[in-house]
This record gives sequence, structure tokens and C-alpha cells, in this order.
Amino acid sequence: MAAPWLPGAAPADAAEWVTGPQPIFPPSPPTRPWMEELPAAIVPVAHVEELTPAPTLEPNVDAGEAGRDAHQRYEELTGVLGDPEYYELFVRENAKWITHPDLPEQRVWSYRGGNADATVPATIFAHYGQPVICRIHNELPHKHVGFGTPEISTHLHNAHTPSESDGFPGDYYSGYEAGPTVDKSGSKQGCGTFKDHFYPNIYAGYDELQNGIGDYREALGTLFYHDHTLDFTAPNVYRGLIGFYLLFDELDSGDERDPSPTALRLPSHPYDYPLAFGDRRFSPMPDGQLFYDQFHAEGVLGDKVVINGKIEPVLRVAARKYRLRLLNSGPSRFYDFYLVNARNAVQRFTYIANDGNLLPEALFNQTHVRLGVAERADIVVDFSRYPIGTELYLTNRLRQESTRKPKDSRAPGTRVMKIIVDRHPPEQDLSQVPRFLRPLPDLPSPEELEKLPVRRWEFDRRNGLWQVNRRLVDVHRPMARVRQGSAEIWEFASTGGGWSHPIHSHFEEGIMLRKLVDGREVPIPLHERGRKDVFVLDETMTMVVFFRFRDFKGKYVMHCHNVIHEDHAMMVRWDLEERDEDDEEEKS
Repeated sequence: MAAPWLPGAAPADAAEWVTGPQPIFPPSPPTRPWMEELPAAIVPVAHVEELTPAPTLEPNVDAGEAGRDAHQRYEELTGVLGDPEYYELFVRENAKWITHPDLPEQRVWSYRGGNADATVPATIFAHYGQPVICRIHNELPHKHVGFGTPEISTHLHNAHTPSESDGFPGDYYSGYEAGPTVDKSGSKQGCGTFKDHFYPNIYAGYDELQNGIGDYREALGTLFYHDHTLDFTAPNVYRGLIGFYLLFDELDSGDERDPSPTALRLPSHPYDYPLAFGDRRFSPMPDGQLFYDQFHAEGVLGDKVVINGKIEPVLRVAARKYRLRLLNSGPSRFYDFYLVNARNAVQRFTYIANDGNLLPEALFNQTHVRLGVAERADIVVDFSRYPIGTELYLTNRLRQESTRKPKDSRAPGTRVMKIIVDRHPPEQDLSQVPRFLRPLPDLPSPEELEKLPVRRWEFDRRNGLWQVNRRLVDVHRPMARVRQGSAEIWEFASTGGGWSHPIHSHFEEGIMLRKLVDGREVPIPLHERGRKDVFVLDETMTMVVFFRFRDFKGKYVMHCHNVIHEDHAMMVRWDLEERDEDDEEEKS
């Protein structure tokens, strides 16, 4: 049983909970750097002209679709925005993936598009105002080998999405099993080989503004999707179940040649490149296979960093500006990235987006990016500054020895990716990085904020278990009921212990109002002053966050995105409930 160490010193000395020895695993086999190359440009998943069988409002269980609730507001939204664009993703096992040539072939799981040339991880280009139906097929082997589970529930992080398409952890499915919260009506009791996800691609604030699209200040840009199966998110993500979903609009249009005066003209495809970083560990040779212990509450901290599925890869770039979208896909390692030259001299870049949200103003001349699990950062690097043949390195300086939390940043760090400027662009670089990017939505006045309801969420570990408000997750029981159209202040608090928790609440972005350490207010860093969906909570820290809850309803979750903590029950269900007539009368 865990027992607290009671501090007798100042409050800044965070209490350490005694939880027994952390697991010790053999190191991964050595690998030679720079043996694998990433594609010069990503190839997105292609949309399809039709889906067979055709999508239906209710789940098409007779055709093999898994149980779900009916698509919310489908006819209304497609009536305004037009017919949806169709995509298909296939969740498959690949037993011959090459992570590194010094390691044997790996048995991985991945999302794949219908076009064979789509790069890894599978990336979808989508646009606000163009709804999407994404059919996700589960083709994982029923009797699989190794860790993880062959059921899936795909979450598009942090899309403004109806709950039945949000990838609720208890809504997992396969042809043989259905999760505890799946609609089990029909002969197959909720089981199915595919599920249709409705992504309306509207901004939050659709009902409030009544303009047919929502509040453009609430746009997201760099989204990613991943498996969210209850109790198995970490091992399934570890095996490879992540992908990118990039959203564009009139401001961030994905076209650096866009003639519209409102377009930012940021670097665009093929010079817009998403990079997913994940920590992995491999068993000693001659086995050399991906290793994970899914039963220990501490999990496994990887000692290798895979980038788009490759260890220490090379990316060749043209001498021009690039938009690099950095994602910490987890499961547990944090990063502090620096771009350096061959002599380890730090290079500068422009920081334009945090958690997929464009900042109000670009942060020029930045030197590093720190990412907790599930955090994202978009940066623009101008490689035209370098002669052809220049070699640069992306380096992680953040030391970390356990899944609990990182330590400190120290130079020179570990080089995880080489970038070679190897060519001139075939045409003039017309991209730009304006000072002003996307404005923030208006906040309530201080007087209005004072009147909002406040919910406090305490993240801790007791009796060897990760808990929120001293409870373990119960996917059947909401710990909060929130009214549609309302706003609240949520306090995320760590009551001590030697852990870092990247906290993520589904559905809408939040704006941090205050950050406190040991009860004393500290400045909010510039890159955290925009909208966020991951809030990294350290030891004796409290974050005060403003949230709004609009347009849809249903069941959602909030959890620690160190997915090992999530799988070991550090998660809560909260429900967004439709405002009834009594509420409207009371409001009036």
C-alpha cells in the first residue's frame, strides 16, 4: 500500500509518495544514427467518392457497423454546409515494419488510407465548412500476439465533435467485442467491423453566432487522432495507432499562394510537414522486438525516440521556409527540443501555434520547444539561411528517467533527427509569417468570470492508483454534468507527489487564466497564453482554466494524457446535457 512521506519543510518541497520500486528494464539494443530517411514530403490520405454501404444516420448494424448513437445534427449541418466528404481508414497489423535496419522487423498497428502511397502516420487534410464522414475499419487480428487489445475507439483530439464520434473510451469495438457503453441493440450486440465518424468541421460557437459556421477565432489547425480504448490506450498507441488531421480555413488556408487578402500564406504542402515523436523500448537482441509492460502502473519509458515510425531518421529539405508540426504522441516521455548545427550552436525559429491553435502573435527568434504528452507546437524554420549541404539536428535536452516526470534540461542533449538542406526549391518561396495570426475569442469580464461555476479537479496517486478527486474512472457514471451553452472555470490541481500530469479535456479548447505554484501565482508563458487543450500540471501546481461547452451534447472524458496514468484510471467522465425549458425560463 502506498504511504505518503510527510514533508516537514517549506511548501515548495513537494510530497513524494512511496509507491515501491519502479520497474527496471534492459536498455534497447544500440542503433546507428541516420540510417533511415523520411519522405521528402508527406502524402495525405485521399478521400473517396463513395462509401459502401452508404452511411446512415443510425448505425447500420446489419451491414457490420458497430453500435453507436445516431449522428447529432447531421441533416441540419449538412443541409447548411453541403454533403460530407468521405474518407476511409483501415486499422491493420503490419508484421514487417522497419523501425531501424539494426533491429528486426516489427509487428506494429497503424491507421492506413485507401491510397497505398499515403505516408506514415496517415494524415487527412480537411477544411472548416466541409463536413467529413470518416469510416474506420477495424481489421486487427482477433487472436493477436503481444501487448495491446484488438478493439479500437478512435478519438480526434481535440475536435469540436459530437460525442458519438468522439472516441469515448468505453465505446470500443471489434467484430467480436463491444465496449461497456456501446449501444448493444441489434443481433450483434454492438459488435462491428467498422464505425462511421461524423466530423462536422464547424468552429465552436455555431449556435451562438448563427452564421452557419461558428467563431473563426476557435479554429484548430494541427489535430491528431489516436486509439482511446478503455484500459488499453497506452499499449495501442505504443503499437502505432496515431495519425494527423490537419484543418484549414480562410485564414490558415494551406496555400501559400492564396490571393485572398485575409490568408496568412504560411508555408504549405509540400513544405508543411507533421512530425510525431514517441518513446519506445526494444527487447535485447536477438529478439529486438518492441517491448511494453501493460500490467505495471508505472508502464515503460522508452529509451528510443521514433519519429513518424523511424528511429533517428533523416529529413532532407529545400532551402526555403518550412512549417514543422511537432506532436508528442507519448506515451510518457516529455521533450525540450532545440535545433542545432553540427557544432551544437543553437538555431532560431518562429513559434506560431500551440496545441494546434495559432497564437495571437507569432513568437519570433525562439530557441526551444517543450512538449508534454499530447502537446503540439507548430514552428517555422527558414532553411534558406543555410548553404546547400548544411546539416542540422533536432535535439532533446530534457532528461527523464521514469514515466513519472521529466527532470531538467541539459546541453547538449540527444540528437533525435538530422535535417539536411540538400537542394534549392524549384520555385520562389512566396510563404510568409505575419506578426499577427489568429485573434483570441473574447473572454467574459472579470465580474462575469467571478460569477461562473468553479469545478476543482485534484490529480493524485493513492494506494498505488492514479486518481482524480480520489476516485477511479467509471465510464458509466459522470462526475460532472454540464449544461449545453454554458461556461465554467475548471481548476486542475496537483496535491503533491513526484509526477507530471498533462491534463486533457475533450471537446473544447480552454484558456488559462492563472497558474499557481505552492499557492503563489506565477507568470503564464507566452506560448501558453493562447487556446489550449493540454495543461501540463507539475507537482504542487494549480491551473485555473476557462471553458465553454457549446453546440453538441453527450458523454465526454477528461484525463491525464500520460496514457499510462490514463489506463490506470486517472480519468473522469463528464456529460454535456441539453438545456431544457426550465433552464431557459430561469435564465430569462
